[in-house]
Amino acid sequence: MTTSVARGSCLCGAVRFRAELPSKWVAHCHCTFCRRAHGSPFVTWAGFPSEQFALEPGSESPTWYESSAGAKRGFCARCGSPMFFQSTRWPGEMHVARALFTDPLDREPSAHVFYESHVSWFNANDDLPKKVSQSPQQ
Repeated sequence: MTTSVARGSCLCGAVRFRAELPSKWVAHCHCTFCRRAHGSPFVTWAGFPSEQFALEPGSESPTWYESSAGAKRGFCARCGSPMFFQSTRWPGEMHVARALFTDPLDREPSAHVFYESHVSWFNANDDLPKKVSQSPQQ
């Protein structure tokens, strides 16, 4: 049996990763921390069980920053690309910025989460659920 794998990297290619499919979820996050970390009105994340995620052999390791209690964000120390998120709120998961994948994923975004925090100058005019302070799976 062949395992489907999706690969990706940071902007400069120093940090390379692979994630075995299926993903757990894909969603747009509008929380203040994600917006500030990425300089964007929202960040689209893909969630994976931690055991399905790995850095590619020869890849540099990301640098981690504790962005809030129990939460950390991984980025490339060379080019600065924000890449990963882990939190005690979602134990056993690795969240990967969707835009970094060079291979296709098995699903499209299914929700907007933390939508109560969205910026006033952006409205999501799609039919996806707008969840308030919830995980993408709820």
